[in-house]
Amino acid sequence: MRVVFLGTPAFAVPSLVRLAASQHEVAAVVTNPDRAAGRGRKLRPPPVKIAAIELGLPLLQPESPKDPGLIARLTDLAPDAFAVIAFSLLPRRLLAVPRLGSVNVHPSLLPAYRGAAPIVWALFDGCTDTGISTFLLNAKMDAGDILLQEHLRIGDTETAGELEARLAVDGADLLVRSLDGLRDGTITPRAQSTEGASRAPKLTREDARLDWTWLAAQVFNRIRGANPMPGAFTTWAGGALKVHRAELTADSGTPGVVLTASEDEGLVVACGRGAVRLLDVQPEGRPRMAADAFLRGSPLTAGTLFGTGH
Repeated sequence: MRVVFLGTPAFAVPSLVRLAASQHEVAAVVTNPDRAAGRGRKLRPPPVKIAAIELGLPLLQPESPKDPGLIARLTDLAPDAFAVIAFSLLPRRLLAVPRLGSVNVHPSLLPAYRGAAPIVWALFDGCTDTGISTFLLNAKMDAGDILLQEHLRIGDTETAGELEARLAVDGADLLVRSLDGLRDGTITPRAQSTEGASRAPKLTREDARLDWTWLAAQVFNRIRGANPMPGAFTTWAGGALKVHRAELTADSGTPGVVLTASEDEGLVVACGRGAVRLLDVQPEGRPRMAADAFLRGSPLTAGTLFGTGH
């Protein structure tokens, strides 16, 4: 089967690699243009571009999926299907191109967590299970007919980055199985239920702000859900402090108050109920470091108050 692959970030790379190794033909790879990044603002290629070049696949980098030239080019390729992983919304004219439709890989058990950040919001909400869904794209956000779904257990301390890496690999296998099923006629798409539907919108900086009046478990889930990006953070007299890793403790106290701040006892902060020990932090303008290293060069002491609200 002739397939056009559309994707951009690292999450999409395992799917591209798995597809290229399958019996399906990758007629072209479509990804976003190179973007300026870093302090030097140098152009950086997206991960999917790097993978496509290494695999020797034809590459297209349109400025927009609405580009008439892209639609014409993909129409000429006469694909049987699109494989879409972490890419822009496709206009109706583009969705009409592939004979069998556009298969999307989404890291949640749809209709739960429709949107741009399903992994992060599942962790924010303290979910213990999630999964991967493949479905046929339509004009509505993540609402097309389901092809296949696979459940996955979330680790008790797993971060968004760690969970994403696992889901990317599982999603790659599910993508090829879905394409196989469409080709062979062994999969019958089924309409998504509206029961249990929820949203996972794109993150803002404020979504990563820690509110110490929350229960300790909520603070802990916010920290691991925002790791690696955008990074959970709090504020104090020394400026902003990102918190990359933490653990729950049995301590208690006034929300936002630092209970201990020493190399021996660690950096423990009280929450609305319970407390968390900060393990990896990042002071404003400095690299990520262990909490004990931060404490050695910081005036922070027990009794310091961290920001408690939005």
